[in-house]
Amino acid sequence: MLLTLAIFIPLAGAAVVALWPRQDERGFKAAALVSTAIPLVISIWMATAFQPGAGMQFTERAAWMPSLGINYILGVDGISFPMVFLTALLTFLACLASWHISPRPKDYFALLLLLETGMMGVFCALDYVLFYVFWELVLVPMYFLIGIWGGPRREYAAIKFFIYTLLGSVVMLVGILAMYFAGAQALGHPTFDMMALQQVKFPFHFQLWVFAALYLGFAVKVPIFPFHTWLPDAHVEAPTAVSVLLAGILLKMGTYGFMRVSLPTFPEAASYFAYAIAVLGVISMIYGAFVAMWQADLKKLVAYSSVSHMGYVMLGIAAGTPMALSGAIFQMFSHGMITGMLFLLVGMIYDRAHTREIAKLSGLYTALPAYGIILAFASFASLGLPGLSGFVAELLVLLGSFPVYRTLVIIGAATIVITAGYMLWMMQRVLMGKSRPELEALPDVTGRELATVIPLIVLIAVLGVFPRLLLDFTNPALIQLAARVGGM
Repeated sequence: MLLTLAIFIPLAGAAVVALWPRQDERGFKAAALVSTAIPLVISIWMATAFQPGAGMQFTERAAWMPSLGINYILGVDGISFPMVFLTALLTFLACLASWHISPRPKDYFALLLLLETGMMGVFCALDYVLFYVFWELVLVPMYFLIGIWGGPRREYAAIKFFIYTLLGSVVMLVGILAMYFAGAQALGHPTFDMMALQQVKFPFHFQLWVFAALYLGFAVKVPIFPFHTWLPDAHVEAPTAVSVLLAGILLKMGTYGFMRVSLPTFPEAASYFAYAIAVLGVISMIYGAFVAMWQADLKKLVAYSSVSHMGYVMLGIAAGTPMALSGAIFQMFSHGMITGMLFLLVGMIYDRAHTREIAKLSGLYTALPAYGIILAFASFASLGLPGLSGFVAELLVLLGSFPVYRTLVIIGAATIVITAGYMLWMMQRVLMGKSRPELEALPDVTGRELATVIPLIVLIAVLGVFPRLLLDFTNPALIQLAARVGGM
């Protein structure tokens, strides 16, 4: 029942917010914040009761459309639970960061809660129809959140995001239906049960076609080069909190799809396509880092750094060793926190200075010292400074992938230097130098803004020193996954 509550309390909260009197702004904002706080409390309680290595936990099952083999099945393991916790945490912080959103704040918070229901459902669903319903549900609120509350080119960015992801989803649906019909023949009864279909040994050529169909759906969402072009536009035009959720959670839906569906269900096809996926992962790492280096807009720099960092995840997934898969999950969790914090910081300075141009933000450390310290921390975390979570994630991916793809890992490792270069260059231009007179009068970080970044700072630092706090959750499930795909 806990997972059902975590998924549908935000939906109930969206209904409450929608029905709340528009004049009582404080009231519906408080209702929205409580609706995101409850799933966070539930996920923290689940963390205390979670048993690593015990397989699917907190499972729920109920008949939905049994004649078609469609059931309401939920559950989490070491692969999905970190994403559930991250979703609950970032949505709560995004809600807090949206306190002064305008116009139409009531509609905004209702859509934000609807978005959380979709994201949470994707990571908990163990039935393909349920998974697809939640997957598609995410598109609708995200489209309106970008299209209504975004920047000057918001409509273009929202439509581009919607078309890209919808096309990927439709092709993915074809793959799911093919799996359903082939599974019905093999099992003797129709089912969309993910765990049941993972036990079917599909013919090799069937695996290749369906793996490719699912790949398009997941690759667009990650996004992998060359399917990444919707991402910078969506990030730049989206309001701050929506950028946080886009980078922190939505991108992870794609990589989660590879680990939950593609690898365990089609292990032979995963091995067949592994090298191509690894090459695209390394291209994403290098390309994203180089393009980030030349950005004049702070938000675009962070957006392209996401393309680069998600390349690490794809390299780890392609390598398929236990350590590489651990690194991939660690990078998904760590990137969600670090990039989420960077987008929050970009939003803070934009709210004050009304610009994101790096050239116009010099001397911020002198003008806004607390802001400067936090931005420096987030930048060092993003470039992979030892002692912070980003370093652990990248090290695990590179070490775990090296025995499989030595040349690619050596090429990809250059990303560390490039990332350090553009992050340090950004810090030198934004934080150092003489502060601009127009920036000196700006207020420093407020208490509410501190509340949105402190949980992320603590988690990034703690996981950087004690990575076992996360690895103990994920490793048993990843060892089983690596054994299934044969280490590729």
